Formats: sequence, C-alpha cells, structure tokens
Amino acid sequence: HVQLVESGGGSVQAGGSLRLSCAASGYLSRRYWMTWFRQAPGQEREGVAAIESGDGGSFVHDSVKGRFTISQNNAKNTLYLQMNSLKPEDTAIYYCAAGFPANIWVATDYNYWGQGTQVTVS
Repeated sequence: HVQLVESGGGSVQAGGSLRLSCAASGYLSRRYWMTWFRQAPGQEREGVAAIESGDGGSFVHDSVKGRFTISQNNAKNTLYLQMNSLKPEDTAIYYCAAGFPANIWVATDYNYWGQGTQVTVS
C-alpha cells in the first residue's frame, strides 16, 4: 500500500512562488508515474506535471509550461512541484498521485492519492 502526503501549499500574491512536496511511503512493484493534479472549485481535476520513477522522464502540461517544474528525490521518496510566476487562475487544491496510468493526464488512471494541499493566489 502506498501513502502520499502533500505539503507546501499556502497563500501568495500573483507573481510569487511556492514549492509543493509529496512524501511517499510504501512500495510499488514496477516503474510508475507520479503526477501533480489540481482541482479548482467547480472544475474537473486536471494534471499539471508528471514524472516517471525510473529514468525520471517528465512532462509538464501546456497550461503551466515555463512556470512549473516537477522533480523527485528518490533517496527521500519525495516529489516536488516548483511553481513560479503564479497567477490567480492557479488557485486550486493540488494533489499528488501515483500509479500506472494508460494516460498520465487522466485522474481515474491513478491508484494512489494524497489528501491535497490548498494553493491560493491573489
């Protein structure tokens, strides 16, 4: 069983930065993806950045490309999301997810989720 715990959310002004962390515990038997999703009120959950556990190949969604960076520290079993040049439309609950998705941007393809951390940009 895998547990994911996000941290690092908060309130910032537009143009500011935040770094989110996702601490993972447990074991996945093969190479897997870890992905940051976000969900704003009344909106569907959308993927923003994903990274593969093995070679570290990563993707950033076009909506945040150039502003958000995903990284991982395998020694610490921690996933990060560096968010720069934040905009009010980035306001959402941010979740990390882990699993073996057929499509990395499809939330229902993931097996494990954290509880989420709120990011508010004003």
